Amino acid sequence: MQAIQNHSDNYSAQNSVKPVNFYYAAPQAYSVEITGDFNHWHPFPLQRLMDGWWFARLELSHGHHQYRFLEDGQPRLDPHAMGSSLDEHNERVSLIAVG
Repeated sequence: MQAIQNHSDNYSAQNSVKPVNFYYAAPQAYSVEITGDFNHWHPFPLQRLMDGWWFARLELSHGHHQYRFLEDGQPRLDPHAMGSSLDEHNERVSLIAVG
């Protein structure tokens, strides 16, 4: 007998994604990237804005995520993050909750 799939599972909060805007102020930086558990810690470039801020919009799933910025290759915490914690390498990372 075949199990009946609950189609409401496809629309649960765990399966939804939301656009999240990330901003980072670094007017003297040559490059700024974001890396986190949501992209398997692979750096993703931010766009330089005219006023010295950097920007990226990412689609993140529901839940809590760890991330950090890379300013010219150097890890930086997000001063506007919801908090911070230690990752699996005992390094400080920023936290964001997506609901």
